[in-house]
Amino acid sequence: MRQVVTQRPSGRPEGRPAVARPAGLRPGWLVAGLVAVLAALVAGVSLGPVSLPPGSVAVELLNLLPGVGLDSGLTEREIAIITELRLPRAVLGLLVGGLLALAGGAYQGVFRNPLADPYLLGVAAGAGFAVTVVITIGGAGGANTGLPVTVPLAAFVGAIGAVTLTYLLGSAGGRSRSPATLILAGVAVSAFLSAGQTYLLQRNADSIQQVYAWLLGRLATAGWHDVWLVLPYFLLTAVVVLLHRRELDVLSVGDDEATSLGLHPQRSRYLLIAAASLGTAAAVSASGLIGFVGIIVPHAVRLLAGSSYRVILPLSMLFGGAFLALTDVVARTAAAPEEIPIGVVTALLGGPFFVLVLRSARRVLG
Repeated sequence: MRQVVTQRPSGRPEGRPAVARPAGLRPGWLVAGLVAVLAALVAGVSLGPVSLPPGSVAVELLNLLPGVGLDSGLTEREIAIITELRLPRAVLGLLVGGLLALAGGAYQGVFRNPLADPYLLGVAAGAGFAVTVVITIGGAGGANTGLPVTVPLAAFVGAIGAVTLTYLLGSAGGRSRSPATLILAGVAVSAFLSAGQTYLLQRNADSIQQVYAWLLGRLATAGWHDVWLVLPYFLLTAVVVLLHRRELDVLSVGDDEATSLGLHPQRSRYLLIAAASLGTAAAVSASGLIGFVGIIVPHAVRLLAGSSYRVILPLSMLFGGAFLALTDVVARTAAAPEEIPIGVVTALLGGPFFVLVLRSARRVLG
């Protein structure tokens, strides 16, 4: 009778179960994300009150690269529409959508909460309150004017203060922070900040229309000013979050296990929260309150591409940018010549999706 000998991998103590390594990012999904970004960019530039041929638009975009000089067949006026009006707006949509989706995925990993989102945690409300203070007191940032440098900085302070308050309220009464408690704390913080925002608007009636247009969400730009202002925050947030995406997979197994693997859980959480809040603040200061992007995109990526944050975060950044750029196209064309606030469109799409996410997470919340 043959004896079956089972070999154990070297370096793992006998009796200890092997831990499956999360699947990495597949090249096919990365290519799909890049294609989605390029398609959204071409669509955002082509569609509008004056429709332009997508092929000619693609050629003109290639002409922006050094050493390329192809004939797109477009007039000087049409080229000006592309480079000075539509392209900055489409690029801003890519940056803002990427930031919101990346921040949403990071918050979900940090708090181990499938419902965590820059808006549900009160982060966007904190940034919005700070920007409202800047607008009402300093008269900064209208719908058709560029943002001053102080707006993202003020929004960052408000975002950090809001998420800290939410975290403290969610942990009141004990060390355990259940997802339901954290969400309720975020709702309470958002309500408090919204009340303060309303009070400011009441005392500064001349700024109501300006702030109201901003609250509904918009991607109206004054040339490339807002793009260059948001770009450094986007790069910093993306670098920090993506470099620490593996740590989120480790944090998902628990603090004790993470510590045994050489990770400092609290330090990693604070760094990721700061980076995600910085990205949210920059996005909110540039576009106003655009909700549900941080829930829709990371969950769609999780369902389709995998549950590892090595996959979720980079793909959320790419598909989030494409999602918001395409949503902006819908906002500009659905009721043309009028323009629907982009926050309204994302709410119409995100409301039903949030219900589905809530149902799928009922065991977590129970």
